[in-house]
Amino acid sequence: MLYKFKSPAAADLIMLEPHGRRVLQIIGKPVDVKQGILQPVDMPVAAAALEAAIVHEEAQRKAAEAEAAARGEELPPQESISLRQRAAPFIEMLRRCEKADKAIVWGV
Repeated sequence: MLYKFKSPAAADLIMLEPHGRRVLQIIGKPVDVKQGILQPVDMPVAAAALEAAIVHEEAQRKAAEAEAAARGEELPPQESISLRQRAAPFIEMLRRCEKADKAIVWGV
């Protein structure tokens, strides 16, 4: 399944189901419902939540690398595409839509 995020203020953004689901979980939207809407008033909080999750993920990785190095071990390679890279287009969409005062919808 795909998530297709749409708004008149930005180009459509398509994400594979696991990545779209993760973004929705981070911004506090229900993932068991296949349709949704994000109002402009909620977009600053959503962008902040995504940015905080990115910082947290990167800090966890650095801490794990330091811990493994202290033990003389090597961590397995991390996922090839980070949350930062996956969420960047969505964060940009949030900023554009907030500025234009347009909602983002998906599943419609």
